Amino acid sequence: MMRKPVSRRMVLRWLIAVLVISILAGCGSNTGMTEDKRVHVGVMLSDVGLGDQSYSDAAFAGLVSARDELGIVFDYRELEQVGTFDQGFEELVQDSDMVIGLGFQVKDSLETIAKKHPDFPFVIVDETSELPNVTSITFKEEEGSYLVGLIAGLKTRSDKVGFLGGVDAPLIHKFQAGFEQGLKAVNPDAELVVEYAGTFGDAELGAEIAGRMFREDDVDIVYTAAGFTGVGALQEAEKQHKLAIGVDTDQFFVAEKAVVTSMMKNVDVAIRTAVETFLTNNGQFPEKQIVFGLKDNAIGVAPIRVVPFGPEDQQQYDEFAEKLEAGSTVITLP
Repeated sequence: MMRKPVSRRMVLRWLIAVLVISILAGCGSNTGMTEDKRVHVGVMLSDVGLGDQSYSDAAFAGLVSARDELGIVFDYRELEQVGTFDQGFEELVQDSDMVIGLGFQVKDSLETIAKKHPDFPFVIVDETSELPNVTSITFKEEEGSYLVGLIAGLKTRSDKVGFLGGVDAPLIHKFQAGFEQGLKAVNPDAELVVEYAGTFGDAELGAEIAGRMFREDDVDIVYTAAGFTGVGALQEAEKQHKLAIGVDTDQFFVAEKAVVTSMMKNVDVAIRTAVETFLTNNGQFPEKQIVFGLKDNAIGVAPIRVVPFGPEDQQQYDEFAEKLEAGSTVITLP
């Protein structure tokens, strides 16, 4: 029996419940340290916000980890809550020691507020900034996408594979480029069908696009780099008895009969690392740009499930993956 689509509201309620429980459980972990003496971190979430079962939720998990393990206090704003990114950043600056902006879409607003507060430290994730008080965190998404491209190339039967992107932007082009080059490395005859949804927040649209790929293009595996839009595509793959590859977190639970693996972009690891760097360097960042990849345990691949992946498949996968990690395979970016 097919499960009903998981709504953002349901996931958000679950996240809030987990947060409340973890706060109560951890209230004695910082004995002798009042909240006022602890470092306060503010985070402006991406436009979709909590409940995307992907990017924002992963960042939130990194904040919870930093709170529990490093003793910080954190607060966050969602676009739905504050109306504009500018307003969210301005509110967070007032009560924080550092503010993080999540996603390339917040860049303009973050820089606007950073210019108004030139001595205040900001971090932007998935974009770069030249402002002196902004530290940039980026990822080698193409590396993880290459690896799941290898898996898709080995397991497709129709030799037609889909890529569903969220917003048509340079960041998502990195996912597409890595995926296509991994796909072609093990299966030169495979065709990649590409479509961009124009949004990261519409699961119904994701399901519609994926369904069209399955019906009209003979696609049998779809890779989603589309946030909550991609959740709809994963569930549609299960409905159509096709296969899918998730992104950012292990999305197997979203569609357990369809999700072969996921490209793990461990935003939680990066967020926690950034906070720890800030704490251990007296409220500063030694580097203006921090790049996370395979070697940093910030990019990877979830366990392979649903389909058989025998010794021959594993041997081919390992051969190409080792070349990538060793640097002998270089992914060409657009």
